[in-house]
Order: sequence, then C-alpha cells, then structure tokens
Amino acid sequence: MATATTTLQYQHDRARDMWRRCLASAFRTALACTIVGVATLYGPAYISRHVSFPAFSYVTVILIVTDATLGDTLCGCWLALYATALGVFPAILSLWLIGPGRLTAATTSAVVAVSAFVVALPETTHLIAKRIALGQIVLVYVIAFVIGGRTQTVMHPLHLAASTALGTAACVLALLLPFPCLAYWQVTENYKLYIDNASKRLKLFIAAFSADDKASPKALICQAKSLNKPANKFLNCIKSKQESMQWEREPIKFLKSYKKNPGEPLQGLETILRGMENALENCSEFPVAFMNDAQLKHDLSRVEEQILNQVSSMALQNSVLPQPDDDEEQSKFLQTLQPASLSLKDLPSLFFVFCLKLLLSKPSPYPSPPSKESNKDNEPFLVKLWNAKPTVINRGRLMPALKCSLSLGLAVFFGLLYSKENGFWSGLPVAISLASSREATFKVANIKAQGTVFGTVYGVIGCFVFESYVKIRFVSLLPWFIFSSFLRQSRMYGQAGGVSAIIGALLILGRKDFGTPSEFAIARITETFIGLSCSIMVDILLQPTRASALAKVQLSASLRSLHEAVEAVSVDCSSGLEERLRKVRADVSELGKLIEEAQVEPNFWFLPFHGACYAKLKVSLLRMVDYLYFARHALGCLERECAESSSKMKVESELKVFKEVVCCGVRCLEEVVLVKSVAGLEGGCGDLEAGKPGRDDDEMMRRAVSIVGEAAEGEEGVLLSLGGLVYCMDGMLRESREIEKGIKEIVQWENPSTSIVCK
Repeated sequence: MATATTTLQYQHDRARDMWRRCLASAFRTALACTIVGVATLYGPAYISRHVSFPAFSYVTVILIVTDATLGDTLCGCWLALYATALGVFPAILSLWLIGPGRLTAATTSAVVAVSAFVVALPETTHLIAKRIALGQIVLVYVIAFVIGGRTQTVMHPLHLAASTALGTAACVLALLLPFPCLAYWQVTENYKLYIDNASKRLKLFIAAFSADDKASPKALICQAKSLNKPANKFLNCIKSKQESMQWEREPIKFLKSYKKNPGEPLQGLETILRGMENALENCSEFPVAFMNDAQLKHDLSRVEEQILNQVSSMALQNSVLPQPDDDEEQSKFLQTLQPASLSLKDLPSLFFVFCLKLLLSKPSPYPSPPSKESNKDNEPFLVKLWNAKPTVINRGRLMPALKCSLSLGLAVFFGLLYSKENGFWSGLPVAISLASSREATFKVANIKAQGTVFGTVYGVIGCFVFESYVKIRFVSLLPWFIFSSFLRQSRMYGQAGGVSAIIGALLILGRKDFGTPSEFAIARITETFIGLSCSIMVDILLQPTRASALAKVQLSASLRSLHEAVEAVSVDCSSGLEERLRKVRADVSELGKLIEEAQVEPNFWFLPFHGACYAKLKVSLLRMVDYLYFARHALGCLERECAESSSKMKVESELKVFKEVVCCGVRCLEEVVLVKSVAGLEGGCGDLEAGKPGRDDDEMMRRAVSIVGEAAEGEEGVLLSLGGLVYCMDGMLRESREIEKGIKEIVQWENPSTSIVCK
C-alpha cells in the first residue's frame, strides 16, 4: 500500500514538474521570439535595414534559449560571438576574392562545403557555435548567389552578424525578465530534493535491516526502490547545470562561495545507497541474525540519526559530509554490530554495515578524482574563455567533418537546383542540426521532417486565423511553444523533433513580404526534405558501420577495461584501480549510447539487434563497476586498519586466485564477442568454455570466508572491511556468470542453427 502511494505521489510530482518546466521554457522562448518579432516587424527602420535576416535571428534564439538558464544564455552569447568570427568574417574575404557575380550553384555549394569542413573539424569547438556558424555560412553564400552582382561584399555578411546579435540580445533579455532564471536556483532546488530523497531511502533501508519480521523488509525495500527514478532525475539535472553555474558565478559575485561541482559528493552518496539496496536484496533471511539485541537496535537508531543529520546538513560549498564528533564511540558500535563468526549468509548484512561505515568514515568515502577539468576551475574567468578557443584538431574528427561538409554542400546544390530563391532552406536544417556524435540517422531525420511539417502547417493555420490581425499573430505561437516543449520532453520526438516544430511555426508567423504562407510552406517543406535526404545519403555512404556492429565492438572494449580494472585490485592502493575504474565507466557509458542507437535503427536485411540482452549486459557491467568501487574502499580501510603483514599477505593471496578466475573468463569473453560465427570458436581462448574448467564459485567463496576469518583474528575493525571485500568478490563472480550467459545468448542469437549450451 505504501509503495503504491509512493508511486502515485511520484507520478503526480513528475507531471506537475513537467508542466512547470514546459510552461517556464515556453514563456522564455516566446518572450525572446516576441522581442525579435517586434524589433524586426514593427521596430525602427534602421533595425529592419541592418537586421536583414530575421529568420536567422529566430533560429539563433531557438538554438540558445531552449530549456536554458541565464548561465546557458551567457555562454550562448560567447559562442554566438565566436561563431560569427568563424562564419561571417571569413565570408567577407571569400566574397571579395570570388566576387558575388561569379557565383554559380556549383561554386556556391563548393564554398559552403569547404567552409563547413573548416568549422566542423576542430574538436574543441562547442556544438552550438558550430551550428550557428554553419547556418551563417549557408545564408551568406546562398543569398549572395541569389542576389548576384548586387551583393554588398562587406555589408551583406555584417547584416547577418547583426541578425545573430539581435537573437542573442533577445535571449539575454528573455532570461532576465521578469526575473532572472538562474541555474544556481535549479541546482539548489534539486540538491535539496535529492537530499530529502536520499534521507527517505536511508530511513527505509535501516528500517528494513533492523526489522523483526520477514514480510516488512521486502515492502520497505520496494518502497525505497520506487524513489530511485526521481533521485536519478535530480542528479542528472544538477550535473547538466554545473557548466551553466560557472558562467553565472563570475558576473554574480555572491555565487562564488558555492561549490563549483556540487554533483560530486552526491554521486558518491548515491553509490553507497545502491550498495545498501544491493545488500538488502541479497540478504537470505530476516530478521538479520546478529540484530536480535535491543541495545544494538537502539545504537543503530542513534547512528541513523547521526547519518541523517550529516546528510541533511550537506551544503553546496562542502565537498565532503560533515564528520561526527564521537568517532571513537561509533567505531566501537560498528565493531559490535558484526557477527561473532563469519559465514556466507552473513556477507550481505556485513556489507550493509560496511556501507554505514563508509557514510561515517573520515575522510570522505567518495573523493572526487583529480582531473584537468577540476584544475581549470581555479583559472581566472577570462583565461578560461581564451583557453576555450577551438585550436585542437583530432585526426578522428576528419570523417565527421567530411560528412558535415558533403551533407551541407549537396543539400545546398540540390536545393538551388530545385529553387534558386528558396535554396537556403535545404541547407539550413542540416546546418543547425549538426550532431556532436553518432546518432540514429533514419529516426532523427524522420522526427525532424515530421516536426518541420507539424510546425509549418500550424504556422499556415495561424496565418489564416489571424489574417485580419497580423500585428498580434505572435499570440498564436504561445500554445505552440507549450506543445513543442512537451514534444522535446517526449520519447518519440525528443529535442530534434521539438526544435524543428518550433522553427517551422516561427518562420511562417514571424515573416512578412514572402508571398502567400501556403506557397512558402510548400517550398520550405520540399527544401527541408531535400536537405535531410542528402544528409541521410551521406551518412549511409560514409557511415556504413551499423550501430549494432559498433555496440558489439564496444562491448568487447568494455570487457577489456573491466579485465584491466579487476587485475588492478590489490591490497596496495597505489595499483591504479581508480584510474581504470574511470575508464570502465567511460566505456560502459559509450556502450549505452550505441545500444540506444542500435535499438531504433531499421533492420532492413540485417539480423535484428538483440537489445534486451545488451541492456542486461550493460546492467551487469555497471554493477561490476560498483563492486570494484566498494572493493577499492574496503582495501583502503584494510591498509589503514590492519597492522599484521601476514594478514595482508593472506588477503592478497586470495585476491590473486579470484583475479585469475574472473580475468581469465572476462578475457575469453572479450574475444568471443568479436567472433562472427561459432566456427571461429574452435580451439584457443575463443572457446566459450575456455579458462573455466572446474570452476566452483561457491567453494572459492567458502575458502575466501575462511581465510578472511583467519586474517581478522586479533585485528579489531578488520572484519568489517574484509567482509565488505569478500561480498564484492562474490558479487563480481555472480555478475561475471551473468555476463557469460548474456554473451552466449548473443552468440546463439547470431547462430540460430547451432545449439550453444550454457553450463
């Protein structure tokens, strides 16, 4: 009952939050577009004379202000300025050298393609800057070709720069009026919501751990799991707004006192909560055997209160949890909150207590790893802006830059062949929808096309309804902005479809003297389809490798990283495990992106992608990362607390056996993943059963528990760390079996005529 109530409350809060976010985003977008519309349609003559590309002012607004905060907008202004330096000023020199009167459809397309390649090539150029610059390139050259010899070589590009400047100015005003929309406020709100969420889950976990019956723990665990989704949403919001906070901090001085990366301590807290949930789910019996003492339950409630106070008092300026004053008393309690004799069934409950120890430990259980980014945070603001200039050219960027160049060049060429006057509408959608990485080509093109049609049709209807009230037809955009905000949040259309829908309506309702709306709508829809078709064709020709094939390669890379991380597990904490853990996380994150792309790409004549199996493998890999995270902390505690070198040698010896078993299996699976047929598995390490003759995980864990018990004798406080380590070893063995089953299932899926037996 409690779980159902929690779920309903979450759904209600989610719906209310979505409405609030969509309405706020729609209002800011509408305000920025209204500022542009009023300035260009009804403003003074000198504005309309210099801002001769109002359509691009609207495009700039949508690229910058969509779901933005003030910090995002300030960053967008800098990016628009840099984009203008990339797109407009080189165009002045090019037009002067070529001469607008000598431009043809072919030469225009060639110049656009070359300019697009130069803009898309640097790796460090921000995506928004690239999109704005590419849009400027399309407009400045295609309009110059359309006008011909009457084109003003200098003023024509500068008018485009003025149109971009008007769009960015409208964005800033929209984010300041009627009150600033600060990323800091959003981060603070989500920070508090996450802390409240974490406190609730912590209470539920401890209540389940100390329960006196068998039924209530399951209900409490289920209730806590229902809070996981909102917790992840709060964390994602905090993470997404951290860069925006950097831009707000400098002009708004009072924000300097707040932590520059507020999501770091919360990520560690979330990992520990996941560990507590994992321990409770694997407990074989309730009530917990060594929790039958009333005094222990009383002491546990005191620890719970202390932890809750620590979590609740976490402030944005703190990178670690506040530490308790009575460390010695709580250390004694944790020592008593342990079984008298260690057995396999005690490992989950012992690991739960180990997680409590991490929450109470000193120093912080989740230090943020040093990185280049964290060092850059200490640099002066103007230095960071200078260092952000795109000077790095990566060899891996050659193919994406070539794709962008060919897509834009062909789109402009065929668009001009179809209609000289409207030719830029084929290149503009391709330019402003440039992606930073691989994407599902057919799906994205489909939702862009649908969004463009929806928006354009709505614009035509709006022009028809407000035919007699041209001056107030912008009013009809507000409900469309709201609807498009929901489109951007939807799984079906996402950001690409929502933005296309907004631009489609804007370019109809925010224009004048372009002929009848219906003719303009048909021409724009046709040109958009030409541009998207060129983009799809280039993707197919230059990106022939399917996401499903890349996901298979990335799975092998993830297993290789996992293999290296497991090998680095050692009593010696300087073995480089932390660095290898970061690499595993990065590889698994990339695997997740490829899985998402592969699940939505069409099958055509190819074998369907086994997405469900890959998703399970990703979950197992993430659990392995969590186990390695806890194992690293357990070994760190062991190194500090264990004085006997013989005990460390026993643990190291058992770790060696464990690593041989896991690493051998993972190494073989890493090679099996890349085998195209069962025939290629004959012999060698590619055999599905290679490296695991006589493997008995249960026997191995019994021996590990026995060795841990011996090592902990006479070492107070060591049992908890060793118990946590053995639990992680047991968990990694379980997940390695799940990974093995998943890979066998993939091989069976790809070879349906051959029977593959899972042992």
